[in-house]
Amino acid sequence: MQFLTGFPGFLGSALVERLLQRGDEQITCLVQPAYREEARRRRRSLTEAAGVEAGRLRLVEGDITEPDLGLDDPASLRAATRTVYHLAAVYDLGVERALAERVNVDGTEHVLDFAERAGVDRLHYVSTCYVSGRHDGTFTHEDLDVGQSFNNHYEATKFAAEVAVQERMAAGLPATIYRPAIAVGDSQTGATQKYDGPYYLLAVLRRQPRLAVAPAPAAPTTMNVVPRDFVVDAIAALSARADTVGEVYQLCNPHPPTVAGILRAFGRATGQTVVPLRGTAGLSTALLERLPAVAERYGLEPAAMPYLTHPTTYTDTNARRALSGTGVACPLFESYADRLVAYAREHPGIDDSAMV
Repeated sequence: MQFLTGFPGFLGSALVERLLQRGDEQITCLVQPAYREEARRRRRSLTEAAGVEAGRLRLVEGDITEPDLGLDDPASLRAATRTVYHLAAVYDLGVERALAERVNVDGTEHVLDFAERAGVDRLHYVSTCYVSGRHDGTFTHEDLDVGQSFNNHYEATKFAAEVAVQERMAAGLPATIYRPAIAVGDSQTGATQKYDGPYYLLAVLRRQPRLAVAPAPAAPTTMNVVPRDFVVDAIAALSARADTVGEVYQLCNPHPPTVAGILRAFGRATGQTVVPLRGTAGLSTALLERLPAVAERYGLEPAAMPYLTHPTTYTDTNARRALSGTGVACPLFESYADRLVAYAREHPGIDDSAMV
């Protein structure tokens, strides 16, 4: 049996879809009671789309922040579990420290305890490239603690969680770590569950006329953006192989767009001429922190502004090597930016709220 946390979240639901297509093994998803009805709806749509019996996808209520994952019968579930996919986390750049530690750090420790006691064949853990914090330079899949500072509690707690995972791996737990960069909507449909990251730049443009301005760093700075389908397809492909155990894969864009490039791509999709105001990223951060009404008016999150001047670049050498021949590769941002814009235009009710 495959056991998965993070359902019915953004990446979790898409990964379950791939797992249903991949074989006939039962998949059990840990679901918080608050998301019970959403999980049931998602299960119905996924199993119907895959043409499989509803019983292939089992839902159990629990909570990773609790010992034994808050399960009613943890022993039975451990006995049946051979593979664990741990995706559950608080992805919110403005999250408070206590909540981030409870979910991202304590929650991961509890999942690790569950996996070890179950004697699983494999743990698949979804981390993030941004365990790098604000490392000034290149960050590879072999790096973790490089003395970096962090932009926020999300980054700091995901770093601490990965440290815990790597310590268990060193002690013998068979695991694989995946570090996605900034995940946006599907490259084919634009579908997403929340608007954050580069969507904040899109929000700024959509509140302006045909000639629009937006904050930009003084020097060309990249924003490593990847579409959801690439991340999920890569995890599905890599997790199916025995030779990927013990590896860390950065699922990033080897040709990331610059902030100015993102603005131009969005401008083409919205029919606007965009003028990047270079050198205003730091000023904009300070302004938004002091004037929350301005941030709300333009749909901006002050905690996201440091990523306009993010100093870190990422490599994906071993990931590209492992994915060679699979057909899974990260597309250029410019090739699907119009689909992100179209989806955002057609689905204005989505926001940047995280599942907690």
